Amino acid sequence: MHHFLLKTQLTQESNLSKHYHFVFSRWMNMMDKLQFAVKVEDGRKGNPSVGPVYRNLLSEHSFPPADSHLKTTWDVFSSAVEQYPNNRMLGWRELVNDGKWGPYVWKTYKSVYEEVLHVAYAIRASGLQPGCKVGIYGSNCPQWIVAMEACNAQSLICVPLYDAFGAGAVNFILDHAEVDIVFVQDKKVKQLLDPNCTHTRRLKAIVCFTSMEDEEKEMMDSIGIKSFSWIDFLDMGSKHPSELQTPKPCDICTIMYTSGTNGDPKGVILTHENTTTYINGVDLFMDQFEDKMTQDDVYLSFLPLAHILDRMIEEYYFSKGASVGFFHGDINALRDDIMELKPTFLAGVPRVLERIYEGVLKGLEELNPRRRKIFDILYNYKLRWLKAGYRQKYASPFADMLAFRKIKNKLGGRIRLIVSGGAPLSPEVEEFLRVTSCAYVLQGYGLTETCGLATIAIPDQMCMVGTVGSPFVYTELRLEEVAEMGYDPLGNLPRGEICIRGKAPFAGYYKNPELTHEVMIDGWFHTGDIGEMLPNGALKIIDRKKHLIKLSQGEYVPLEHLEKLYAITPIVEDIWVYGDSFKHSLVAVVVPSHEHAERWAHENGHKTTFSDLCMLTDLHEYVLSELKSTAERNKLRGFERIKSVIIEAETFEGEKGFLTPTMKKKRGKLLDHYKVEIEQLYIDLGGNKS
Repeated sequence: MHHFLLKTQLTQESNLSKHYHFVFSRWMNMMDKLQFAVKVEDGRKGNPSVGPVYRNLLSEHSFPPADSHLKTTWDVFSSAVEQYPNNRMLGWRELVNDGKWGPYVWKTYKSVYEEVLHVAYAIRASGLQPGCKVGIYGSNCPQWIVAMEACNAQSLICVPLYDAFGAGAVNFILDHAEVDIVFVQDKKVKQLLDPNCTHTRRLKAIVCFTSMEDEEKEMMDSIGIKSFSWIDFLDMGSKHPSELQTPKPCDICTIMYTSGTNGDPKGVILTHENTTTYINGVDLFMDQFEDKMTQDDVYLSFLPLAHILDRMIEEYYFSKGASVGFFHGDINALRDDIMELKPTFLAGVPRVLERIYEGVLKGLEELNPRRRKIFDILYNYKLRWLKAGYRQKYASPFADMLAFRKIKNKLGGRIRLIVSGGAPLSPEVEEFLRVTSCAYVLQGYGLTETCGLATIAIPDQMCMVGTVGSPFVYTELRLEEVAEMGYDPLGNLPRGEICIRGKAPFAGYYKNPELTHEVMIDGWFHTGDIGEMLPNGALKIIDRKKHLIKLSQGEYVPLEHLEKLYAITPIVEDIWVYGDSFKHSLVAVVVPSHEHAERWAHENGHKTTFSDLCMLTDLHEYVLSELKSTAERNKLRGFERIKSVIIEAETFEGEKGFLTPTMKKKRGKLLDHYKVEIEQLYIDLGGNKS
């Protein structure tokens, strides 16, 4: 009876959908076959090492003119204040009496503007002139944005520091950038006061987001650095009003130091024109779709503001008079912030979206077989309509209501857009979220050097699953030959190093002209990423150029790509794949899923701690068998299959420093840590035997 009712409902919905089919289907099916990027012949004709230039359809003949009244980031903010003074701008949560986090508290655009003016006046009263550097060090919060906008108001250069940076990297950046004042979160103050750090000789003042301890103030006094609580600094500004010294488009807005996986951070110089070009480009892109970003949208900010993705999203939100709510600081309790804020937009690195995916799968495993079967039917039904060209909200309202609404509610209930960036997202995860989240889910690609977006996928186009989309409005893209790896940009399937040229390219690396000249050749920025251009004009990221390793039999292996595929294995919480050019085979370090490992232990009669469990030979064999199944499912070649594993109980996200702040693996550091164990794995495998 239940199956009959379900079949009846599906049939009724199919009949209702005929109207939508008449309106949308033909156009959307045509779009599926069109190119989303156009080819423009490069000036260097006949050069076999480079492919054609690819542009967005909106820029087929030339880049569109930019909005004339938004020329700097200060223009963006002050214009928003004028248009939306009473809109909610910045929100945060405070601890309440019982030790729990309370509801979001908000500042309006007008109140933020008044605070920005006081901070800007105080900075000027401290003796800083246009072009001086101001550091911001700490978790995302309203004070972070206020300090940033105060820099914009006085033509100062903002130098963000990742919250996860240690004392060594912080000292290097503050010294290298010649920072004069630092705005800092209270728990980070001590890291700035190491007497052995060279930056303490230059710093004029430290301003705490809240307040400082007396001991910290005394230490600053002893080394000649002025100390201010947030309230004290605002009070100083209110007593010393002055004329703002607003910037020009060509002025430097920020020096963003990339976290990097090797060596010292490098400072990317971005101008005000870089930022406003990005904002104008997003506006032109959004104009192509029915759904727009409006002043009613709400963004949950949890990616570091020192990262280009979160920074540019918030800049765009401010241009629309929309709201930004900050997470309360614990990434593991992000769901609590989501349920309280009810955002309409969520952006994250793949690992965050993979955790959402894993959470849904966990819930599905708890369903009884009949309900799971119904879920699978509805999933495949909606997926068919999406692949047929239907837009998200028309593909299957019935399936959304019956099954997927619950997943949407776990994301706050109002989510309309989910964007993944920072690394390639698994096609399996992307497709699953496109079907079940009731929201647009898409990927973008960009670097700090491209001021965020270089490419972006088009909503509702299922042919873009697994890709990062087509070139951004103000971007030109081409692939360059990597002969030693067999990548040919003029082949049937164009592949090569991704090179980017834009309307407003980054101004170079701070104090590093050699590196600037190394990556900027004839106006093209060489990203170091390997891309593949699909027939429809969408770009697919294969791997990092430097992370392609050649095994001893001569085969090249994309390590990060394989990690993404293997990470979907249910028993795997995280994985690092390693290959050696003198060996035939791959090995890996696997962090097992705590829940799946304990379930396996229960089913196999093992009663022990998780740490001891990870040492069991039986678990090693089970993990290898599951990885083998994943490899077979993804049709991986023999040399791409993992032959042996190290089981690690602790995640890579601990205090050992294996990950950058943007969740990229520090491969050199991982190798140093596991070198002895890896050598033993290869010995056990029989040297070079595959």
